[in-house]
Amino acid sequence: MAENYPHIQKVAVFGSVHKQGFAKASTELLKCLEKHQVSILLDVRMEQFLRSNHAYLPAAYQVVQKGDSFAVDLALSLGGDGTFLKTAKRVGSAGIPILGINLGNLGFLVDVKGDEISAAIDEIMAEGFNVEERSLLEVKAPDVLPDGDTIALNEVAVLKQDTSSMIKVHTSLNGQYLCTYRADGLLISTPTGSTAYALSVGASIVMPQSSSFVVSPVAPHSLNLRPVIVPDHWQIDLDVESRNNHFLIAVDGRSVVCKSGLHLVLKKADYSVKVAKRNGHTYFQTLREKLMWGADARLDV
Repeated sequence: MAENYPHIQKVAVFGSVHKQGFAKASTELLKCLEKHQVSILLDVRMEQFLRSNHAYLPAAYQVVQKGDSFAVDLALSLGGDGTFLKTAKRVGSAGIPILGINLGNLGFLVDVKGDEISAAIDEIMAEGFNVEERSLLEVKAPDVLPDGDTIALNEVAVLKQDTSSMIKVHTSLNGQYLCTYRADGLLISTPTGSTAYALSVGASIVMPQSSSFVVSPVAPHSLNLRPVIVPDHWQIDLDVESRNNHFLIAVDGRSVVCKSGLHLVLKKADYSVKVAKRNGHTYFQTLREKLMWGADARLDV
């Protein structure tokens, strides 16, 4: 159930400085935050970009360096879904709600459009915001994944490295052998990730409140293989074979090259991400808007 957060006194701002219109959007955001007299923390890359481009900076702020721990009432992510994922990584297990502001295209995780920044900030300062808890997926691959790159909000993908032959992924669920996927790859997705990579390979959309993960093959050799939904308290074991002796592990898009024969263990992480939503904004509304459900293309003819 969503929980309302009514009082905002301190915020941290993260952003994708390469997005078109970033300086203009950040100016509007920072001026609005100043108007509401909240304390502002700026990500170091964002601060450096704004300073070097002579863009607007608040009269008073603190800089958040990479790796710094911080405590705020709300983290603002200025960009798209990719920026939101990076912000979630920075927040980690701190339990800070994250509000996404969209400067990209589709954006399932971002709740505020780029042309409504001031109105949205005014609204949440006056009325607070709701929070949706989103489960995370943790992958254990000893001596392979860097620290901090083992947690996924969307998915963990096991993929072939190049255009060579497919890989084999021997898959067990909760200690019981399921099957061997012969495919270009295999996705293990959270409910949040069901509208990301998994959506493009034909998996079902899963509600954020569902306690489940989705196992989806990418371009499987056998057409009768279909996505499988499993309880998120189960352990997922993967053993990967590759003809060229290498494959990729991608954790929310952050990929590393691994050697064939690696054993992977995937489990639900012991903490979650808090996604901030404006009052009255629902997941179903997001689906209707982003996927254009109910839209009739004949009306534009």
